[in-house]
Amino acid sequence: MSVVHRLTEGWLVDHLSFINQCGYELCDSFAHPGGVTCNTSVTSTEDCHSTTFAATPSSSDGPIYSPGDAIETGGKTAKVRYVFRKEFFDISKPHIAAAPEEQLCQGCPEVSLIFFSPFSPSWNDMDLCVCFLLILQKRRRKCVFNQGELDALEYHSKVRKLIWEGSLHLVQEGLKSGFLHHTTAKLSCRKNNVPQRIACGLAELCEMAKQFPAVNGSGHQAVRVLEDETSSAEQDLLSCVTENSSNCAKIIVLMGQKYLVPPKSSFLLSDISYLQPLLNYKKKYDVIVIDPPWENKSVKRSNRYSHLSSWQVKQIPVPALAAPNCLVVTWVTNRQKHLRFVKDELYPHWLVKTLAEWHWVKITTAGEFVLPLDSLHKKPYEVLVLGRVQGDVKEALRKSEAVLPIPEHKLIVSIPCSLHSHKPPLAGM
Repeated sequence: MSVVHRLTEGWLVDHLSFINQCGYELCDSFAHPGGVTCNTSVTSTEDCHSTTFAATPSSSDGPIYSPGDAIETGGKTAKVRYVFRKEFFDISKPHIAAAPEEQLCQGCPEVSLIFFSPFSPSWNDMDLCVCFLLILQKRRRKCVFNQGELDALEYHSKVRKLIWEGSLHLVQEGLKSGFLHHTTAKLSCRKNNVPQRIACGLAELCEMAKQFPAVNGSGHQAVRVLEDETSSAEQDLLSCVTENSSNCAKIIVLMGQKYLVPPKSSFLLSDISYLQPLLNYKKKYDVIVIDPPWENKSVKRSNRYSHLSSWQVKQIPVPALAAPNCLVVTWVTNRQKHLRFVKDELYPHWLVKTLAEWHWVKITTAGEFVLPLDSLHKKPYEVLVLGRVQGDVKEALRKSEAVLPIPEHKLIVSIPCSLHSHKPPLAGM
């Protein structure tokens, strides 16, 4: 279970435990001399690092094997379990240390937000040059912000108390149970053990999708079922949904890299403009989670990935994929322009009614925010906008008895993965 603690304010979540419980277990029946089965490190379909998983025998009583070790099988079918490398969640120190009075263990400092115009006696007149003064106890910082930054600060002032108090209660429970270790950061002198970033082959494959011809909806194979470990042409995967219908994980080889596909799962490896194979799959979904590559300054500077425009995001065929009363969850950055777009344009375009805003709060293994809560550059939280599809009334009413109400505000508190943009699991909530 990924949920470690459940309180009124939200959940303390173990992301690593969730991944390892997803069934990354291979039923290996390869014939090797002497009944020896070899295992290696592979990459999940969700990840882009060549050594994110390490293999161990599935029996908890046996010895722990390292990647590349051989397992004696005695001529029988062996099961090899892959676990996610825990160092990817070894975030023992904040990325930027907060002042002592801003740390969770010190209680909630008071923050005053004062708006004034140097040219007008009225504080409500925001059309002229506006200055923002943030007073954090005895610490003062004065600077000029643009309208977008002012909007973000105003939003932060509204949710700050909820995030602080809710996170504090969940962290206290985590410290009591031993899931979080308050002494970790104080005793450790080393830096966070974040593995070196490696170029992502999946991103390259998605770029390749733009070069292939469009798929004709009729007369084309909609699903490709995975058998044993296989090497596939990239175009085969890009042109249809790939499905693992077995009770064991499968390995697929793409561009020389091995990827783990969980049991009872399917995926489409595609560019956003090439989703016809997913429509050809002819399945409807009760939950759709979307994490768009929003435009921001950091992305532009790093050139890490291409961002989507608002128009491109609106082209995602959510209405065609959604079952009646489908829950739609969209991850949004802290830029208020994007949050307003999702609530005011995107969800109405998809016939989705906005129900709630939740926040994912990122902490260290010691229970500290990974960034100062009042940081002007980046915040230690991200926003989820939850909504429900408003479709056929009769069908929606027929299924409404099984629909659970969505609370207005909840927190998901967890130690983040050091791999870029990995979001916490939502299944346990």
